[in-house]
Amino acid sequence: MQLTAPAHRTPDAKRPTRRTGIHDTDGMAVAAFVLGLLGLLVLNVFLGPVAIALASIALWRGTARRGRALLGLGLGVADLLVLVVFMSADNTMSWSL
Repeated sequence: MQLTAPAHRTPDAKRPTRRTGIHDTDGMAVAAFVLGLLGLLVLNVFLGPVAIALASIALWRGTARRGRALLGLGLGVADLLVLVVFMSADNTMSWSL
């Protein structure tokens, strides 16, 4: 019985490939989509940049939910565009319906 790893490794032994963080990146893609969608209605000044950041990180890490991350990225940008349009219409730093 051996409780520790062997001190030496044979050259032909392959390292086990482990996909760490895939579930994290999938969650980031979904969170970016949900926050981007919510940002169209409320708190778009905060939720838009968060959605953009989460979607960018998820895409950079190679998420399996690439479409969801791209939608989150697009919705985050749309959040900021909606904010700019309403701010220019009201001449204020915030908007209300």
